[in-house]
Amino acid sequence: MTVEPPERPARAPKTAPDPRAAPPLPPARIEEMYGRLAAALPEPKGELEYVNPFTLLVAVVLSAQATDKGVNKATRGLFAVADSPESMLALGEDGLKDHIKTIGLFNSKAKNVIALSRALIEQHGGQVPPDRDALEALPGVGRKTANVVLNIAFGMPTIAVDTHIFRVANRTGLAPGKTVRAVEDALEARTPEAFRLHAHHWLILHGRYVCKARRPDCGACPIADLCAWPDKPEPVGA
Repeated sequence: MTVEPPERPARAPKTAPDPRAAPPLPPARIEEMYGRLAAALPEPKGELEYVNPFTLLVAVVLSAQATDKGVNKATRGLFAVADSPESMLALGEDGLKDHIKTIGLFNSKAKNVIALSRALIEQHGGQVPPDRDALEALPGVGRKTANVVLNIAFGMPTIAVDTHIFRVANRTGLAPGKTVRAVEDALEARTPEAFRLHAHHWLILHGRYVCKARRPDCGACPIADLCAWPDKPEPVGA
């Protein structure tokens, strides 16, 4: 029986691109790149499981330095009993910890989830606000989390840059940048309007399953000929 290695959690992106990062791609190649990703996956979906905007917010907070698979395993039982700020407060911090103790940093995450649940009730009538500033003011919620919630729950064309997107943007030449914010700003400026809504999902899935950190599968990549990565292997038969 083959034993698969454990899935590695996403790490925080580096604060500088790989020194072998590609030069910026021209607009025509970017358009073609997104076009191919869209053709391969017309309606991309995130891999975190949720039932409403509140559970999405909680799932994203819990996913920091953890795998989506591990978060989903924990939240299936959690969301069955606590799918609103009110029911999460009723569960309490200790009850929440019992559900998420398999997730890294569960103690601090439990404190944040209880605190953000209370803040949603006291400041937003128990609803997740469709506003970046209001989301980032919640305990445990940063810009990346806010971008994910705004995109998935409210259909806003935001692009949340995680380690996978940071790598793909720099490696391919799509949107090189030395910091997460620089890459986000470059992606927003360089991504054609028609592809903005789903750009986050296309890029994260591409980075997670094809353009992987250690062993990118360039042979199976639908955009390999458009990619400007200087260390890209030569195609077979070239």
